[in-house]
Amino acid sequence: MDIIDTEIPDLKIIQPKVYGDIRGFFYESFNLKAFNESLGLDGVNFVQDNHSQSQRGVLRGIHFQTSPYAQGKLVRVVKGEVFDVAVDLRPQSQFYGRSVAVMLSADNKRQFWIPEGFGHGFLTLSEEAEFLYKTTNYYSPEHEVTVSWDDATLGIDWPIHDLDLSLSEKDTQGIPFNELTKTG
Repeated sequence: MDIIDTEIPDLKIIQPKVYGDIRGFFYESFNLKAFNESLGLDGVNFVQDNHSQSQRGVLRGIHFQTSPYAQGKLVRVVKGEVFDVAVDLRPQSQFYGRSVAVMLSADNKRQFWIPEGFGHGFLTLSEEAEFLYKTTNYYSPEHEVTVSWDDATLGIDWPIHDLDLSLSEKDTQGIPFNELTKTG
């Protein structure tokens, strides 16, 4: 696998080695030892796998969980294409409030490593997308926080120009970024 650095050093794009021929393709989508060694991590342990399906224009996020249920995520798309975003929500970070966006698709087979302390969201660009993610902690609705996806302070340049957006009630009621310190 190749590791691609981003503007925020802790966020990494992972490009797997794909072996293909006229029959199709093969690649190792996850190997714990290679993952930890390649990213210089010590003992990341995934405890839950999630699989979501979304139609074109579905925007999910920006979500994160507070301690003690903070989650790191390894995300990828196995059908379609999404615009994936991670926002640094670590108050002590020099990158606090900055984001990185990555195009993830079934075609490019890229994965995106999002450590604890980051908010995460994505926008479905294809007619349909299937999104897989591994998490380092269990889902805990009591610890989940949703930040407003269109917060002006964050300035995320979502490619929504020709899309009819579809958001959940939770995502339409996200809190402003400047209120995050009140969430604990």
